[in-house]
Amino acid sequence: MIGAIIGDIVGSRFEFDEIPQEDFELFTDSCDFTDDTICTVAIADAIINGREYKDALLDWCHRYPNPKGGYGNMFLHWLHEKNPLPQSSYGNGSAMRVSPVGWLFGNYQKVLNEAKLSAEVSHCHKEGIKGAQCVATVIYWLRTTRLMKDEIEGAVKRNFGYTLPPLKDIKRIGSLGHFDSTCQETVPAAIRCFLDSENFEETLRNAIMARGDTDTKAAIACSIAEAYYNIPGHIVEKAFTYLPLEMLEVIESFYDTIIKKIK
Repeated sequence: MIGAIIGDIVGSRFEFDEIPQEDFELFTDSCDFTDDTICTVAIADAIINGREYKDALLDWCHRYPNPKGGYGNMFLHWLHEKNPLPQSSYGNGSAMRVSPVGWLFGNYQKVLNEAKLSAEVSHCHKEGIKGAQCVATVIYWLRTTRLMKDEIEGAVKRNFGYTLPPLKDIKRIGSLGHFDSTCQETVPAAIRCFLDSENFEETLRNAIMARGDTDTKAAIACSIAEAYYNIPGHIVEKAFTYLPLEMLEVIESFYDTIIKKIK
């Protein structure tokens, strides 16, 4: 979960304004959490406290109505309906918030089902659901060592139909100004950013240098990386300084829950 939040915060300043340069500084005063973090916290809160995904998302997003970068147009419309109904959306928002599912459920079918439930309250298009299921499942595979890193690409192709593009192609398209806002593009790209890395920070830098929807691509890539790599303590500590107390409390409860499950 903190992997996703770190990716979001670091990527936030590059989504619209700045162009990332090699060896860019990870955290600056221009960084902040975005809707990616808010929605990830909401999903964790829903699972830990037995809330409906819809109720938790509406609650947390209304607590933070104006995050850095705002909310996507379709999701914003959903937030402000009197009775929000699922939209036929395949935007990458369903995948960027799903990481707690990959950690808090203990078998493949349960992860698939809960990822679907977490997505379809706002993203009921089959591609929106598939994107969430894929990200949660890859996290589950890695954290439980059901699959090794070098088995992920083939398993993603077999189970979800995604072909992962080469990292050089992802970066080339991003450099041309393409904004990858769909699950179909962002999820395979984020997985490649992880696979072509040797540690957590390299995953983060790969995702940022790929440009496009930098905060979401980095959130997804780093949520997966967390399940495989150690996150340097100084990066975690710095990310925490951007977050309000009520989010930190959910994050603490999330990791306490994981520890209890392990015991």
